[in-house]
Amino acid sequence: MRPSGRKPDSLRAISLEIGATRYAEGSCLAKFGHTHVLCTASWARDVPRWRKGSGEGWVTGEYGMLPRATHTRGRREAAEGKQSGRTQEIQRLIGRSLRSVMNLQALGENTITIDCDVLQADGGTRTAAITGGYVALALACRYLREEGVIDEDPLAAQVAAVSCGVWEGQPVLDLDYAEDSTAEVDANFVFCSDDRLIEVQATGEKRAFSRAEMSALLDLADSGCRALFAAQLEALASR
Repeated sequence: MRPSGRKPDSLRAISLEIGATRYAEGSCLAKFGHTHVLCTASWARDVPRWRKGSGEGWVTGEYGMLPRATHTRGRREAAEGKQSGRTQEIQRLIGRSLRSVMNLQALGENTITIDCDVLQADGGTRTAAITGGYVALALACRYLREEGVIDEDPLAAQVAAVSCGVWEGQPVLDLDYAEDSTAEVDANFVFCSDDRLIEVQATGEKRAFSRAEMSALLDLADSGCRALFAAQLEALASR
């Protein structure tokens, strides 16, 4: 029995609440069980200097955890004067995951920044950030079309992400912290809705793992992301 009582192939309770903030061009409060991530999309009629004159836009991500997102208070990274390596790695993952399904030519010379702020962490913050970040991005693209900034939808597909792992010898889907902290194998999968993979991160935390175990994790992630794609569409249709 998993600590949460879930079956091996069960996601946590998923909620994607759109319009979570008043001012952003797109926003989504993504809840994966007790992991809550606020994702906001902000538009700027500009692009990075190295991209000016290209006719293409840019999508980037930023990620951070509030000081009391976990059991003990962590110092704000701004107070430390630098971001941790983990933060930099996660926000690069968010940015490249979302760019992978964007037609940057259709976006024109505009930038959309996806801010992912972890309000509460219980494992899988990066996967919740990517899944909710897509919803915020889709809302921002819809806003730009409605305002006449762009002529066509620059999104070619959906993006969702989920964690998997081997816990007590059993491949399981969507790890919470109790499982993630003791997992024998830990993996994150980012899927595109056209059945292609965007990124796979897999690590043997306590031991090496077999090709069969990797295949089982991939199958779990595939089914999990299909459910997340449906949840994204339902959230976007609720506006």
